[in-house]
Amino acid sequence: MKTSLALVLLSLLSPLNGQDRPEIPEDLLDDESFRTESGLNEITVPSIVKVFDELEKISPLTYSAEHLKQHERLPLDRTKLALRLGTLIADGFIAVQTGNSDDVPTIASHLSRYAKALGAGERIKRHAAALLEHAEDKDLPKLKDALASTQRDVERELVSLRDPDLSQLISLGGWLEALEAAAKAVETKFTPERAQRLFREDIADYYSQSIGSLDPAISDLPHITEMRKYLSGLRIAMTLAEGEVPTKEAVIDIKQVATILANSARQ
Repeated sequence: MKTSLALVLLSLLSPLNGQDRPEIPEDLLDDESFRTESGLNEITVPSIVKVFDELEKISPLTYSAEHLKQHERLPLDRTKLALRLGTLIADGFIAVQTGNSDDVPTIASHLSRYAKALGAGERIKRHAAALLEHAEDKDLPKLKDALASTQRDVERELVSLRDPDLSQLISLGGWLEALEAAAKAVETKFTPERAQRLFREDIADYYSQSIGSLDPAISDLPHITEMRKYLSGLRIAMTLAEGEVPTKEAVIDIKQVATILANSARQ
């Protein structure tokens, strides 16, 4: 029987210890030649584009612009800036994919502010202009390319600033935002086939381990520790026994934990 949400939440009481950096699921990795040409071999994090490509297969996704209001005030903590930046990149994908490209100018404006606060503002200026242009043209492929470049240029700047661990949080924020939208969409229009794509315990496990293996100055922060506990619970909710068919109840469990984590990433 699928683990209930109550049992998932009980798992949050388990103590967690830092581990070595885990392996990234292969389908979330950028092409190696791209990373070499971009000078990003010093760090490896899941690509938000690859994350979205996987969850996009669940289309139609759900979208709400309501939480964009949370981005009006910049947080002072750099880890929260990084998490929010990831959620905004995912929002850009979801807005255009769901026919809400009118929100992209707002998203692009927030991206520019967040990147500037992280020290990568100059690199992002041209991407913000491209986002506006491609959103106006409703050109999803070019928009995805611009969003991918945004993520990687911020990464490149964080490497130069010797702050690469924040790249993991940008990627995590993007995954959580996309996962919440996908889980809501599957709950609304449930089929076992659509639901199957949500059950990626390997991704939840990767992020749980990866943020636990960051510099202790980051991994020991209360909100990061709390997120890691919920990611462990999410991994349990996402795990299917051999031959087990996803149920709507299991999807609701995933959605509830994903929403808690996405809300935390947007704080």
